[in-house]
Amino acid sequence: MAGPGIRCWHLARVLAAQLPVTLAMPSETGTSPEHVRPWPYTRGVWDSLAEAVESASAVILAGDTLVEFPALATCGAPLVVDGYDPHLVETLALFAGTSEGEAAYRQRKSVLETQCRLGDFYICASERQRDWWLGLLEASGRINVATYSDDPTLRRLLDVVPYGLPTSAPTHTHPVLKGVWPGIEPQDKVVLWGGGLWQWLDPLTAIQAIDRVRRKRSEVRLVFPGTRHPNAAVPDMPIHQAAVELAQSLGLIDRWVFFGDWVPYERWPSLLCEADAAISLHLDTVEARLAFRSRVLDYVWAELPMVVSQGDATSELVEQYGLGLTVSFRDAQTVADALLALLEERRTLGVAPSLV
Repeated sequence: MAGPGIRCWHLARVLAAQLPVTLAMPSETGTSPEHVRPWPYTRGVWDSLAEAVESASAVILAGDTLVEFPALATCGAPLVVDGYDPHLVETLALFAGTSEGEAAYRQRKSVLETQCRLGDFYICASERQRDWWLGLLEASGRINVATYSDDPTLRRLLDVVPYGLPTSAPTHTHPVLKGVWPGIEPQDKVVLWGGGLWQWLDPLTAIQAIDRVRRKRSEVRLVFPGTRHPNAAVPDMPIHQAAVELAQSLGLIDRWVFFGDWVPYERWPSLLCEADAAISLHLDTVEARLAFRSRVLDYVWAELPMVVSQGDATSELVEQYGLGLTVSFRDAQTVADALLALLEERRTLGVAPSLV
């Protein structure tokens, strides 16, 4: 699962403590949380989903689901639209400078307009995202005399459902990195890039930073465990090949920098437990302003010291609670200095390194 799937999985897990929950999943995906009924379906085939919808008191979904299943518009159940993922600005980043850009933008804009038209209630992951969605809903006519009279705060139309953390710590069940991954020894120090290689992120600066770090700490390894999106509909992005080529040109690949395919979610806690530090870097774009990095929350869950780019909502959490170090955009030397400080001091969660 990527971020949106992880969010759905945990929303289902938490809701199931209070009411019956069915988690509808594309048929190629895995298991559901405990006490949650799994419902495999086929994208675009209404008969594969209809029975689950007909028995539901409410349906929580994202925009693409509304487009894949137009019958949801008349299903009778209230539709709760999750606007956690800013798909429109991601699409702009993905197709920037390409001949497909205009068509991709128009398609995504149509999905967004469908969300704004059909949702009965909206949720998102941060107050920043809520401000963005308030603008979208205002432009769509959903903020009007009736909705304002119902609730001047508009929380009955749109509210924040942030990410949280499991109440128990991640469990290491079996070795997955150290002494297992070719080129990574048990005594090495692993810097983990938890998410994928998407066009709006900045793995290139991370690789350049490791090139500096390894000159002082030769046992440090940077691992990108997931480079292929688990959703086959999401194309491999050019930044992936650019990252591989940079690591090759610097002589780092399979020695100090490692690329994986994807990590099954059940193995993810073990991988977090074996890491020594974590990193999440992005570019200075509107995507960063709106993003809520689910993998940064995973770093917090595992009590991993981290280096993250400034500018998004999760970097503010890192700064506020002293969870690690925030850095400016495309500054490989500062990233290297921050990683060296974290690895040297080996601070625990909530205690900021002296570099702060």
